[in-house]
Amino acid sequence: MTISKTDLLRRLMCLIFIGVIGFTLIACGAARGEVVGLPTTSPLGEARPEHVAAVESKSPCVLPPIVVPTPPAVIPGYTELDPATGLHVTGTMPDIDFVAWRLRISGQVERPLELTYDEIRCLPRVQESLPLVCPGFFEDFSTWAGAPIKDVLALAGVKPGARSVEFVSADGYSVNMPLERALEPANFLAYEWQDQPLPRLHGFPLRVVIPDGGGSQWVKWLVEVRVR
Repeated sequence: MTISKTDLLRRLMCLIFIGVIGFTLIACGAARGEVVGLPTTSPLGEARPEHVAAVESKSPCVLPPIVVPTPPAVIPGYTELDPATGLHVTGTMPDIDFVAWRLRISGQVERPLELTYDEIRCLPRVQESLPLVCPGFFEDFSTWAGAPIKDVLALAGVKPGARSVEFVSADGYSVNMPLERALEPANFLAYEWQDQPLPRLHGFPLRVVIPDGGGSQWVKWLVEVRVR
């Protein structure tokens, strides 16, 4: 069969067109499937440890967005009532950069960690209506929700021989307790109060909740958990 020059040219143009389309589809497919690497530095510019990158690379759970609370215009005095929440005020509210904030898990652990707010929110959630008691000063009653301390420490892996846990606040306050006490199932790290993010005055972004402990153990503005 004889093919005319016109037919030959037409077929050649079709092959070129198909090749261009195929290349375009491959290129677009690669662009859509591109994996963007995780940051290799922390918000402070420090190299991020491999174990932290491993935690961050997991598929995130589905979380509702939060509205970051703002400081009140007027801050009540020590042990005075906060009219916006009905809670009494203790401690001095520090200035925390929420974007850069991480909860550091350090000390006698297999995998020191720096957990983000959402990584903590992705852990199993507990909620309890509890009294917050400062003997001789006040007793507040509210609903708190957060992640069990035992689950947070399980991520890091407590080393054999560890004896105690220290909870450290951004304002410099800290509380130390026996490891067994800290790991009791009822204890948790609260990120919610009355189904909302913690108020700034009362511990945002994270505070310790020890249901059967005095208010002095409910460390606010938590930034580090040291296992000793």
